[in-house]
Amino acid sequence: MANYMHWFLRARLKTRQLLLLVAVAEEGNIHRAAQVLNMTQPAASKLLKDLEDALEVSLFERLPRGMRPTWYGETMIRHARVALSSLNQAHEELVAAKNGQFGKVNVGAITAPGLALLPPTVALVKREHPNLQIVLEVETSDVLIERLNQGKLDILIARLFARHDKSELRYEMITDEPVCVIARPGHPLFGEKALSLSDFVDSGWILSPSGSVLRHRFDLMFQEAGLPAPANITETSSLMFITKMLQQSDMLSVVATDVARYYADHGMMSILPIVLPCQMDAFGLITRRDRLLSPAAQVMVRALKASIMTVYGKQMSVDLDDAPV
Repeated sequence: MANYMHWFLRARLKTRQLLLLVAVAEEGNIHRAAQVLNMTQPAASKLLKDLEDALEVSLFERLPRGMRPTWYGETMIRHARVALSSLNQAHEELVAAKNGQFGKVNVGAITAPGLALLPPTVALVKREHPNLQIVLEVETSDVLIERLNQGKLDILIARLFARHDKSELRYEMITDEPVCVIARPGHPLFGEKALSLSDFVDSGWILSPSGSVLRHRFDLMFQEAGLPAPANITETSSLMFITKMLQQSDMLSVVATDVARYYADHGMMSILPIVLPCQMDAFGLITRRDRLLSPAAQVMVRALKASIMTVYGKQMSVDLDDAPV
């Protein structure tokens, strides 16, 4: 028989206490948090004190000009966000079911698979489940993993790095990510017979910001070849700006090969004929181990795995968590 005498039942944990935890963390002040939740400050203070008494720890440091979460508070706030997000998702699924819809799934991806993998996956899902609501987000891996941990995303196509806490993440590698150099069609370098890395030292470049994985690999590539890194650099993470700037100048950029092919297929850019000794880390399919996938998310995972086979030629495993329902 299941044990239903959890600590939160003994502590009489209230949903409003979870809401208050998140509000105080975001507002940094219990007065503003109380206003956001439409309650009085004394009521908010009592809710917080009752929770701290039940847990026997202080969740916030009381500062002269606000409140700051303690280590215990950070832990509870993180889980409160997940719990509230899960309740919101449950309500959305119920509303969707009542309206004859199938549900909603939130998917995050880094740029290259966002262009190469998500379109055929969404098309596959929509053919069989036209009423399934899909929300897509294209961002960096760090941002996506944070939102997955907060319960704002269900599934990721992203990278995992050493700095990420992997204890509750399920990861299945899809493929490595090669990169290449792009320029406008008709760029003077297309007239060169055999390009080498030294031909790029004096070129103008539009690159991802310092500290990004691609920028680090780019700089390291020149260093390992015994060449000075290019000095004529503009930094941005905006693909729209990169596209417009390259079309109007002789600058170059280094991007994932899938992104470059998209540009080339549409006649917007051309790929310079050189194989770079530079490659991004592999990316993969990421979900949380501690959360059950909704029926809508299960449909999306199956479609992703089918599309991964088509796009990348990679056979993905089938887990119980994403088996058909």
